Amino acid sequence: MADEVLRERRGNVEILTINRPDARNAINGAVSSALASALDELAEDEGAWVVVLTGSGDKAFSAGLDLKAFAAGESAEVLNAPGGFAGIARRSFPKPIVAAVNGAALAGGLEIMLSCDLVVAADHATFGIPEVKRGLVAGAGGLFRLPRRLPLSVALELALTGDPIDADRAYALGLVNRIVPRHQLMEEALVLAERIAENAPLAVRYSKSVMLRAVDADEAEGWRLTDDAVGVVFSSSDAMEGSVAFAEKRKPKWQGR
Repeated sequence: MADEVLRERRGNVEILTINRPDARNAINGAVSSALASALDELAEDEGAWVVVLTGSGDKAFSAGLDLKAFAAGESAEVLNAPGGFAGIARRSFPKPIVAAVNGAALAGGLEIMLSCDLVVAADHATFGIPEVKRGLVAGAGGLFRLPRRLPLSVALELALTGDPIDADRAYALGLVNRIVPRHQLMEEALVLAERIAENAPLAVRYSKSVMLRAVDADEAEGWRLTDDAVGVVFSSSDAMEGSVAFAEKRKPKWQGR
């Protein structure tokens, strides 16, 4: 794994850290490739149940596309990595990803965050898509993912003014799950990830899948997706283990199948 992305495993939680603090964790070709490779591996890793994604330092989660790398001809490697921009923007990842936002999440950095499922933010974090200020548009999912997480009028304000919002407003609007002092960020993100990892991984994955796929679906499609999930999960070894463990008043031993 390249030095641009650091990896650490804690139990069933994998921590991925974009490690370019001097460049505000901007995404170049090496970061895109490394994140793509890591997520490819983790999707198939039976011991990885939850992922935490963060950035080095306390200035930026990510400033988005590294314009110097873009100018140097790395655009294809950055934008067309497996999974899209930064290896994540177009990826359908089966396991929960918690973003630990350690500073500014701007432009493509916000779009990386929006590719995650849950967000824990440091109290000094900021969020925005300032592309219009540079004659550009947010091209890695922000223009359709923001209106799914925010009221349309607020999403339009962010996109059309390019102005950022602070952590308090992001929390009030439901864009982030938790705000903590910067020195507690990783501790709190790991607490959340480990709470998820205490649960049956197969049930967690299907719960995520149904909710994300049904968010824009009608009720009939919602029931179809739910019934498909019930058919798999209720017949799993983990479902039996959960019932037996409850009856025996002990912690279940999940197998993920």
